Amino acid sequence: MAAPLTDQEKRKQISIRGIVGVENVAELKKGFNRHLHFTLVKDRNVATPRDYYFALAHTVRDHLVGRWIRTQQFYYETDPKRVYYLSLEFYMGRTLQNTMINLGLQNACDEAIYQLGLDMEDLEEMEEDAGLGNGGLGRLAACFLDSMATLGLAAYGYGIRYEYGIFNQKIKNGWQVEEADDWLRHGNPWEKARPEYMLPVHFYGRVEESKEGTQWVDTQVVLAMPYDTPIPGYMNNTVNTMRLWSARAPNDFNLMDFNVGDYIQAVLDRNLAENISRVLYPNDNFFEGKELRLKQEYFVVAATLQDIIRRFKNSKKGSTGPVSFDSFPEKVAIQLNDTHPAMAIPELMRVFVDIEKLDWDTAWAITKRTFAYTNHTVLPEALERWPVGLLETLLPRHLQIIYRINQGHLDEISALFPEDMDRIRRMSLIEEDGGKRVNMAHLCIVGSHAVNGVAEIHSNIIKTDVTGEVPEQDQCSALNIGKMVPFWMQPQEWRKDKWIKILCLPLQAAPGYHMAKMIIKLITAVGEVVNKDPVVGRKLKVIYLENYRVSLAEKVIPATDLSEQISTAGTEASGTGNMKFMLNGALTIGTMDGANVEMAEEAGEENMFIFGMRVEDVAAMDVEGYDAITYYEKIPELKQAIDQINSGFFSPKQPELFKDVTNMLFNHDRFKVFADFEDYIKSQEKVSQLYQNPREWTKMVIKNIAASGKFSSDRTITDYATEVWGVEPTDLKIPPPNEPREALDETARALREK
Repeated sequence: MAAPLTDQEKRKQISIRGIVGVENVAELKKGFNRHLHFTLVKDRNVATPRDYYFALAHTVRDHLVGRWIRTQQFYYETDPKRVYYLSLEFYMGRTLQNTMINLGLQNACDEAIYQLGLDMEDLEEMEEDAGLGNGGLGRLAACFLDSMATLGLAAYGYGIRYEYGIFNQKIKNGWQVEEADDWLRHGNPWEKARPEYMLPVHFYGRVEESKEGTQWVDTQVVLAMPYDTPIPGYMNNTVNTMRLWSARAPNDFNLMDFNVGDYIQAVLDRNLAENISRVLYPNDNFFEGKELRLKQEYFVVAATLQDIIRRFKNSKKGSTGPVSFDSFPEKVAIQLNDTHPAMAIPELMRVFVDIEKLDWDTAWAITKRTFAYTNHTVLPEALERWPVGLLETLLPRHLQIIYRINQGHLDEISALFPEDMDRIRRMSLIEEDGGKRVNMAHLCIVGSHAVNGVAEIHSNIIKTDVTGEVPEQDQCSALNIGKMVPFWMQPQEWRKDKWIKILCLPLQAAPGYHMAKMIIKLITAVGEVVNKDPVVGRKLKVIYLENYRVSLAEKVIPATDLSEQISTAGTEASGTGNMKFMLNGALTIGTMDGANVEMAEEAGEENMFIFGMRVEDVAAMDVEGYDAITYYEKIPELKQAIDQINSGFFSPKQPELFKDVTNMLFNHDRFKVFADFEDYIKSQEKVSQLYQNPREWTKMVIKNIAASGKFSSDRTITDYATEVWGVEPTDLKIPPPNEPREALDETARALREK
């Protein structure tokens, strides 16, 4: 039961009642009780808090369904160009509050839950985060889906329904320990299984040539089962779809084993197929060339392209006669979120050439006009390079297609730069050094009509460092992409005087990433010393926030005063957090890297705490050489800090514990941390001085918030829509489900005329 309300809270509730309407509240209460009884089969005597959450989620979902169906009807009637966003990660977080806000139901739901004697915040806390992403890349995808629905685009997100999402992080004795994220164990009220759209995905086999053409035969089949999640736009009655695929074994999987009598083993071996969608790889910036990962990547694109082509053929225009694929790029835009879905390019070529019998040149022209690609990182360990041998075994036909794409690509380069063999080698899709590998970033660039990084500085780096001077660099349209959830802006006092400054340090390390785990241990070890110090501990606290995720970020970001964005210039793709912090009133101390550059352009460098090398300085140091020892010996504070770590000051029982960290900093630090240290300390001194002047600090905060509008994902998606996808956002509202069908037809006519 909720605690008794204060008089002020009662007055607020009375005010809310006037806003939401008695009928709406009564309807929500009725729906809540109906779902508690008939969906969950519980009454108030035995219901748990989780039951109450599910009853509320189903009640809110009821208000989505009519809009969801009507949106699809509207798209069928208007036959717009559809946008397909392909991503191996969608870091959605929680759905309930976002849906209530977007449908305009927040106040009514608050009042209904209050009248039922329950607490809304308690129910919201029962929802599991949909942690189907690691961080920035997946959160970008989630924000983009929200914005595409809000802007009225006919858009779809496609990915994998991982049974286990990003691991739950626990800190035990200062060390990270991973626990499985079994986010589906209680069910997911937001998704709808669609077994009628289950599709086959092929692996292995061999390529056979015949009079009928090239065929991929003797394959192993895995079925892709779609689960649909509604994505509501903000107050516009548009509800788009995120379709996530789950792997299923066909009924005849390993039937040969069954025929020889080993039925039990045949059934158990179904897991080999279904493992494809079992778990999210816990890294979005580190390439692991595992066969399972490649299976995941091909699985999602093969199922998705079948779905896209089915929808293209079944469009209203297509249903009236034969479909010509000449119009495919006018009706379909596919955005590749990093290189993970890169196999979509050879897969679409396979479908066009082998199945639909298009000639190669026609198919290639259509494919290039269909795809666009966003690159997320230039770090070498993150760039996907698949061994040719693995592709030959798992996807033999696709390897043939990639070789032919590469040959055409190299022929074009040879024509432009005759006899420049070094250039041809650099720009080839196939790398020869250290074993033959396919460079997936090169494949994406060659197979797309538009390429961009997630920040302007990043787009410029792609043109040179990543591509090795791939032709048509003007295609790299720097969209200055930001990622922002507008609804995260919460009321807060600009600043409170604090005797204790709190340093929040959320960080998760992939389970196999030794150095990141050691850094986490070092942070917690430093925290233990600092927090227990009788003098310093009263003024400074180091607090490690474990299991950082979307729902925790929603609390941390609005509460933060200073946002630290301290990557070495030219190494961070963009940063999804920096812009959210900016909008929510935190000032930024950071390098000129990623979106920090554009934030400084908008707010002015004088309203940020910029320090450290610029990209050109880093490039110059790469030529001259970086010597960590020079900085260590020159800067007393740096020497003292490193000596304390080395001496066991923070690990007295294990003096050698952090030797790997200091050894890396001295001998293998490609991020050149020591080179930026002195400037960072000076910048922190400026932070401290300004923080003691609340009026000036607040002025700077307000200037940052006022300058942050550019970084809305709505603005970003508007740019994508008009500059890359060739579609126009609309402010036309789809009529709600309670209005007659004629209203839908009228809106469709208005959109066509517009």
